[in-house]
Amino acid sequence: MIRIRRLHHVALRTRDAAVASERWARLHALTPAALAGGTALLRCTDEDYGLELIEGDEPGHDHTAYELEGGLTLEAAERGLRDLGVPTTRVDGPCGRAGALALRDPEGNGVHLLEHIEPADRRPYEAKELGTAPAHHPRRVQHVNFLVADIRAWVDFHTDVLGFGVSDWIGDGACWLHVDADHHVLAGMVKPRPHFHHLALELHDFAAMRVALDHLGQHGRWVTWGPGRHTMARNLFSYVRMCEEECFVELFCDMEILRPGHQPRQWPDDVRSSNAWGTLPPRTYFRFDAEAVRIEREQLVNLGLEFVSA
Repeated sequence: MIRIRRLHHVALRTRDAAVASERWARLHALTPAALAGGTALLRCTDEDYGLELIEGDEPGHDHTAYELEGGLTLEAAERGLRDLGVPTTRVDGPCGRAGALALRDPEGNGVHLLEHIEPADRRPYEAKELGTAPAHHPRRVQHVNFLVADIRAWVDFHTDVLGFGVSDWIGDGACWLHVDADHHVLAGMVKPRPHFHHLALELHDFAAMRVALDHLGQHGRWVTWGPGRHTMARNLFSYVRMCEEECFVELFCDMEILRPGHQPRQWPDDVRSSNAWGTLPPRTYFRFDAEAVRIEREQLVNLGLEFVSA
């Protein structure tokens, strides 16, 4: 088993990397960091880059990259994974960045592992003198969520192979995992159509979320679910669909910080566990087809004009 320090970045495939980079910068206040060879990198305040956009024919998730704990080399990680029977390959980093170790989880989702590189300036963004970020600039890309077919095999892989810890379960079909004190850096839930679901951008507070949602509304984007508060994990949330990359973005703040020695909790599969404010997501929340997008955009369910199957 190896040890993960944090989520480093999420890589999404998109039709046009330059166009997508402009879109994510405009909608979510990310700062473009590089653009070369059909790949764009964008960052939040406290990272080199947190989003990689890769030009390709089929939009969607390409890989999630995690940073190894300090002092753990790619060679050592490669040996450890080989001993566990996990195949890996070496891949170059995007836009001249450091290379990575590539593998796949039991659902076929791409995973990259990178060595930890200590930043030259370790101060938080707010302490730096030359800030250029907009007012609601996210702090970081903090976690990802997948819809999976076999939740037990998926959880076992991340705990037994990559060293994640289980934070909580909702029922027996949804699990949240951590690598540090943040309640979760990764989550999965069983659904008939496995798919990458969302990446999460951490905002400073609920006031910043209000600014972000006003901004998105002015650019013709809608909230699919939220604002609300997840009872399990405690964080405030709003989910906004990114149709072009076939995923959601969760804007969140105020996530639970786990105490040392945290033991996984079992939450009931009910409305209260999902949202303390009492509303569940629409059924389109778990769909990524064009019809689901149309139903949401035109608010057909709320208008009572169309029934949506699960």
